[in-house]
Amino acid sequence: MTDLARRYRVSTRRSAELALIIGAWLLGVFAWVLVDGATASGSLGGWTSLIGAGVLMLVTHSIIRWQAPYADPIIFPTAAALNLIGLAMIHRLDVSASLRAAANKTHAPTPDVYSQIIWMAIGLILLMTVLFIVQDHRQLQRVTWTSGVAGIILLFLPLLPGLGFTVNGARLWIHIAGLTFQPGELAKVALTIFFAGFLVVRRHTLALVQTKILGIGVPRARDIGPLLAMWLFALLVLILERDLGTSLLFFGVFIVMLYVATGRRSWVLIGSGLLAVGAFMAYQAFGHVRIRFDVWLHPFADANGNGFQIVQSLYGFANGGLFGTGWGQGYPDLVPFAKTDFITSALGEELGLTGITALLLLYVILIERGARSAVATRDPFGSLLAIGLTTVLALQTFIVIGGVTRLIPLTGLTTPFLSYGGSSLVANYVILGLILRISNAARRPEFGSLQGDSEVSA
Repeated sequence: MTDLARRYRVSTRRSAELALIIGAWLLGVFAWVLVDGATASGSLGGWTSLIGAGVLMLVTHSIIRWQAPYADPIIFPTAAALNLIGLAMIHRLDVSASLRAAANKTHAPTPDVYSQIIWMAIGLILLMTVLFIVQDHRQLQRVTWTSGVAGIILLFLPLLPGLGFTVNGARLWIHIAGLTFQPGELAKVALTIFFAGFLVVRRHTLALVQTKILGIGVPRARDIGPLLAMWLFALLVLILERDLGTSLLFFGVFIVMLYVATGRRSWVLIGSGLLAVGAFMAYQAFGHVRIRFDVWLHPFADANGNGFQIVQSLYGFANGGLFGTGWGQGYPDLVPFAKTDFITSALGEELGLTGITALLLLYVILIERGARSAVATRDPFGSLLAIGLTTVLALQTFIVIGGVTRLIPLTGLTTPFLSYGGSSLVANYVILGLILRISNAARRPEFGSLQGDSEVSA
């Protein structure tokens, strides 16, 4: 707590954050213990990793207390809880893979949970680095166009021959020095900064109304250019990288930020129309998009072929019922890509509808606190950036869980903080660092307006 905070007895709520972090860690440990107990497994490496993760979270809390003392005290513990639950499920799936290898008398695969913990450590280090480097989020407005160029380069980097490679039909990955990484995950951070900087300058122009149709103000034709450009950009991502999820994510984030910047519902309607047109064109032009839509509409028509993933996911949810089979007592390994795309299906089987509802509430809390920071921010750029970054997390969660539950077609994204995948986890912790920085500015009291011994709760 700063000297001014002590003088005016301002509550920074950091002790509450510490208590929540400890609670999140204990939740992860409890889940890990239940997995080991149900599967008769356990190792010193697992406990060492858990303790290391706990220490890293405490170090991160100390840096937040130092660098962003007024930041929202709920945001980081909520993300930590999701991350630790994800680690427990990845560990549970690792155990299943090991038992299956032993039964088949084959070599056991390397556990993925330890790689995920390493990526978690990298993500937390980058979160702390963001808090050190970005002392004022308004500095990022100066690099608006640089961020835009960097985001485009990162997004299309996998297209370079010899550097990028294709996984499951999508060309999203690069291979450098023995490591694989998905640069598009960092591109969503850079492009959100660009969107915020661009829209905060153009918001008044984009809000102008030419005519009204059915009581809704319609923008001038020449102002529709940025939205059309973003629509074409999203289609280009779909065409070149065959990545439906990222294409939908970027376009959705831009529409939300455009609406927040201008307050015009017409932009949402126009954007929705363009989205429908783009979906129809993609369905007609691309076989992989057509397959995803057909599987979404009729999954059991090809239950052992293209519909196998979603059918197994639905069976997993059904097997879990209301309260789940219990940690380590289901069959989540029967779902392909259970550690990445379908981790919520695995959790749904073993935790049931009750557990999935609790996880969704954690996401609701995380998104609500991010949106609250956006509303409370005093400058337009910070407000737009915070709502953009929060929308990235919200839309990605909706797209993934909606696909797994057959609410919408499958897209191939990972669930924030839960799924196995270093690129996504690192990028999400960078997003978290930026939101915490903006939240700190929004919640920091104006000491010059405080009087005498008044007490302020931050």
